[in-house]
Amino acid sequence: MELIQRPRRLRGNDAVRRLCRETRLSPDSLIYPIFVDETLKGVRPIESLPGQNHYGLDSVCLAVEECLAAGVTHCILFGLPAGKDAVGSSAWAENGVVQQAIRAIKANYPDFYVITDVCMCEYTDHGHCGILRGHEVDNDKTLEVLAKTALSHVQAGADMVAPSDMMDGRVAAIRTILDEHGYETTPIMAYSAKYASAFYGPFRSAAGSAPAFGDRKGCQMDPHNRKEALKECALDVEEGADILMVKPALSYLDVIRECSDAFDLPMCAYQVSGEYAMIKAAAAAGLIDEYRILCEAALSVFRAGANMLITYYAKELAGAIRKGDIG
Repeated sequence: MELIQRPRRLRGNDAVRRLCRETRLSPDSLIYPIFVDETLKGVRPIESLPGQNHYGLDSVCLAVEECLAAGVTHCILFGLPAGKDAVGSSAWAENGVVQQAIRAIKANYPDFYVITDVCMCEYTDHGHCGILRGHEVDNDKTLEVLAKTALSHVQAGADMVAPSDMMDGRVAAIRTILDEHGYETTPIMAYSAKYASAFYGPFRSAAGSAPAFGDRKGCQMDPHNRKEALKECALDVEEGADILMVKPALSYLDVIRECSDAFDLPMCAYQVSGEYAMIKAAAAAGLIDEYRILCEAALSVFRAGANMLITYYAKELAGAIRKGDIG
């Protein structure tokens, strides 16, 4: 048989397979979530996220050291405050938990890149993502506190802010207040297409952010909708976002691809707590090869068009990239 085209020629050994890879990963494209608990001294394992920890303000730099040792140079901070109220006032307090954590990190590791999650759900006593009017979130009043929170993070030394609330107009509100205070060069990573997903359960336990009543379907996107993601991304582009995001990742690879193709801005994806926890649970049960699965799952997100990935597996993935198993 005479075959001119033999695709297997480029699969014959590891060297040629690595040479011909279409999708390449770098540790620089990985972002590690860090949970900081204002009431905690030291480190406490997170029960809902095996292998992950809560860090106290006295130990948050340990999380950074572990990242740097693994080759991860970017994080996103989530705060668990000592006190909560109806308006989430500790979110923008000068000595709030995230603000203190930023200053501690920057004092010891000034080049470590700190992104902060900007939302109200961890700071309100009702667990919703903004200021309530009755049982509904008041969109426009919430914009004021989101903007104040983002500004306080940047004033504390954050390199980038990432609003995750899904309020209409929040990117514009944050861009305006940052520019007014001389922070026009600080980027905004917008949680642009954040779906009302069932995959967030372990995070809400870890961050203490579950709503006291109702749900977030009036704020977050309906999982049935694809075109709406393009609309949300377009609005964030108009309002001044620098990076777009799709969340969750694995169940929304089609959305990542469409949004990545449609817009020129960098695309982030968030491999959320439920995705991580499922891999961990299946591995603990002996049903899968955890290492190969975590690599393949991350690769699928980048192949779909993401330029960066927020993932609890960031440190393991950085090691896999160094070894040449992925990347």
